[in-house]
Amino acid sequence: IRKPVVLAVDDVEGNLIALQSVLKEDYQFIQALSGHEAISIIKSGQTVDVILMDIQMPEMDGFEAAEEIKNLPGAGEIPIIFITAIYKEEPFVKRGYAVGGVDYFSKPFDPEILKLKLGIYASFKTRAEVLRQREDQIRETEELLLVGRKLSAVLESLPVGVMIADVAGRVCQINEQVSRICDTVQPANPNVYGEMLGFWDSAGKMLAQSGPLYHALHDGKTSHSEMIKISCEGESKSILCSASPLLSLDNRIVGAVVVLQDVTETKKIEADLEDRITRVVSGAVQLNEVVSHA
Repeated sequence: IRKPVVLAVDDVEGNLIALQSVLKEDYQFIQALSGHEAISIIKSGQTVDVILMDIQMPEMDGFEAAEEIKNLPGAGEIPIIFITAIYKEEPFVKRGYAVGGVDYFSKPFDPEILKLKLGIYASFKTRAEVLRQREDQIRETEELLLVGRKLSAVLESLPVGVMIADVAGRVCQINEQVSRICDTVQPANPNVYGEMLGFWDSAGKMLAQSGPLYHALHDGKTSHSEMIKISCEGESKSILCSASPLLSLDNRIVGAVVVLQDVTETKKIEADLEDRITRVVSGAVQLNEVVSHA
């Protein structure tokens, strides 16, 4: 489990050293000597769970820095705690809360209370991130189900096998033609076709950089008519496989559509035809040799 990341902002390096000595055992500590530097750190994508913000700094004070940070994309949920030795009066405290602060410490303060509060505020951000990820997963699932419902009537009427996979590559919907192609009774869990078609290994791990489904989900690419060999009831089959990514309204990949076509009989006919042609050519060569020696 990673330690929560604390960004301490203060133009006095000695104050930062003191904070680091108090927090280093329980937190990952990063520092900024100005509001501008703190903003640059946030913009860089550095994970920050809590910000400790000094107020009295040159060029940009802590209130101004906090206000700008709160307006940065993805930074609105970072808790900001103000620490000051000077601005203790009520108007300053109110302003601190107005610009997005969650707490206000006046120096001198109890280090243990600071650590306890940091832990609480860091957990708030962690829970918010978990909830946001969960909401994203639910939205992606709902979008995929919506696409699935719209396609379901079409799937059953197509002469080809069609599978719908989610963003993780798990097969969540198929039409009956897939079962016919694979010579199986449709299983309760359609994801078994993922292993049968070589998208997954026997341990349930998606094969990296392999197959049309992988390229649709990871590269956003459409694959056309890739040949896949499968074994059904001891018989080898030739399957043409195409896959296309499913995109959400905001252009994120939320799944893929895989189309299967059994060309086993076609391949047998082609092989038989090639064999016949080979035999005819061979016979003609032998006849020419006989005639030439007569």
